[in-house]
Amino acid sequence: MGTLQGELIPKRGRQRLPDDEVSAATRKMRMLRSLACGNKFEKLARATGAIMIAGVDEVGRGALFGPVVAAAVILPADTRIRGLRDSKQLLVEDRERLEVVVRSRAIAIAIEEVDAETIDRVNIYQASRMAMAAAVMRLDPQPDHLLIDALLLDLPHAQTKIIYGDSLSISIAAASVVAKVYRDKRMCELDAEYLGYGLASHKGYATPEHREALKNLGPSILHRKTFAPVLQADLPWCDFPEDFPAEEEEQPCPIDSSV
Repeated sequence: MGTLQGELIPKRGRQRLPDDEVSAATRKMRMLRSLACGNKFEKLARATGAIMIAGVDEVGRGALFGPVVAAAVILPADTRIRGLRDSKQLLVEDRERLEVVVRSRAIAIAIEEVDAETIDRVNIYQASRMAMAAAVMRLDPQPDHLLIDALLLDLPHAQTKIIYGDSLSISIAAASVVAKVYRDKRMCELDAEYLGYGLASHKGYATPEHREALKNLGPSILHRKTFAPVLQADLPWCDFPEDFPAEEEEQPCPIDSSV
């Protein structure tokens, strides 16, 4: 009886392909896994006099369905949580276990979501910033320094923008895990209300299963209508006569499918 490839083969026996033989996504994931997630940026902020330092991150930016969710987390000084890193690099069971640990140790946690209608109105980038800013303002106590993954917010707080921050800062990684676990649970709840889309499995992202459901069912009220896969699924293809002439030259779609 044969074995399933990748399930029973010991890691030592697997051959690692050179970077130039794998996809860009795989190369990026390898790079992210090589980064050390620790307290370096928290210590730098404290060296400037900061006491309450909040890590801020968002999840769901690339999804086709539902809200973008942000979390802000303040951890005690010199906190160490073994295995904590960017939520996307964690197995579901590890992510959920670490979320419990973060909640048990955090000084303060706040979560905010911005719905699909607002995302369509202001675009996903601005909606993400709105969610993050709102999460920060809900913290009690208020932070005196923010560590943010890859951007700055329109807030009076001192801020540090960290590229790949959720893989480098324990505070941002904590926010990433809290936001991811919260949003995944919301998608499982909504799966029972919006049947047929498979939300519990793909959490609203553009998987083949989700795209096929959009093709068959059309978008729901909570789908992001300005995202290209949803927009295309909502076009009235059935309203065209069978002999409707095709365009001689394909025109570029003006809608940004922001990821």
